[in-house]
Amino acid sequence: MGPHPAVAAIRLAVRRVLHDVLTEFHRHGGPGGLERPAAEAGRPTPAAVSRYAEAGSAGSTLLPERPALPDRPAAPLVLVACSGGADSMALASALAFEARKLDVRAGGITVDHNLQPGSGLRAAEVVTRLAAMDLDPVEAVAVHVGREGGPEAAARDARYAALDAAAERHGAAAVLLGHTRDDQAETVLLGLARGSGIRSLSGMAAASGPAGRYRRPFLQLDRQTARKACLVQSIPVWDDPHNIDPAYTRSRLRHEGLPALEKALGKGVVEALARTAQLSRDDADALDTWAAEAELAVRDETGGLECAKLYVLPPAVRRRVLRRAVIEAGAPAGSLFARHLEEVDRLITGWRGQRAINLPGRVEARRQGGRLVIRQS
Repeated sequence: MGPHPAVAAIRLAVRRVLHDVLTEFHRHGGPGGLERPAAEAGRPTPAAVSRYAEAGSAGSTLLPERPALPDRPAAPLVLVACSGGADSMALASALAFEARKLDVRAGGITVDHNLQPGSGLRAAEVVTRLAAMDLDPVEAVAVHVGREGGPEAAARDARYAALDAAAERHGAAAVLLGHTRDDQAETVLLGLARGSGIRSLSGMAAASGPAGRYRRPFLQLDRQTARKACLVQSIPVWDDPHNIDPAYTRSRLRHEGLPALEKALGKGVVEALARTAQLSRDDADALDTWAAEAELAVRDETGGLECAKLYVLPPAVRRRVLRRAVIEAGAPAGSLFARHLEEVDRLITGWRGQRAINLPGRVEARRQGGRLVIRQS
């Protein structure tokens, strides 16, 4: 008798991603393409794991990697980012199962945001559970969450910074994230509510980050499938109270907004929003490619942007060219909004001798002699 359908579904999703990782790993040099960090001998006792809870808000706890056997060639390391919730625990269990059948090393990282009492103890518990799945290395990393951009954005920035550092530290080929189709639907609705462009409506990519480091195997699976997979495998999970706290926008959307939409429009809203994300991503990718080609055509021999050539481009393409130029000049991508680009665009389409436009990152854009000059002030 085969595994439960929910377990089979999560394993198949992870297996597909691991095959992609292996293909890319060998295409880019195979075992010599990544260096494995020097391993420490031995495995820590449970008491050593629990020391994480005593470490306070700084540093990390690491279960050291086992030394590679002399007769076993190096293999790509894939890490799972695990909060201890149902989505990421289901992902960790599927990674542990599938990695044993493939030439892949599997490890786990949990990030302690230090936002709730006892968060260090919970992180230590996640480390213990991941180690029990035979993941190796396993690490808990404590971070400081700032305030810039709001609590949710600040926590996300701190988390990804920690995951990036862990991936570099361990030489990981990929980091798996447990975002589901429900998360994708929420992301699309949040982008729609902000009045964002098509790139925002495209939601989360199946692969993102430096060299496609972050992989999201569960984007085609719903949240209940992951939870059911944990239930039938008797995997304990932790439900983050922030996920039901109405103080957080995504929480309100999850527990109030989406149910209201389904009540008004009928079932299938989540699936439709996820489908919208994929269609939007396809369109956004095509427009980005067009903009990259157009950018070469609108620059003069000195590399300056010619306003007359920019003017005849379709608005969606022109604004992408402008965005690329502004970011290249030093504006942080995360701080550059549609209203900024609209102001710069008016230097092309509504020129009346207006002054320079001040942009994030101390970048300014001005029209000068038929050229658009974008530089840091």
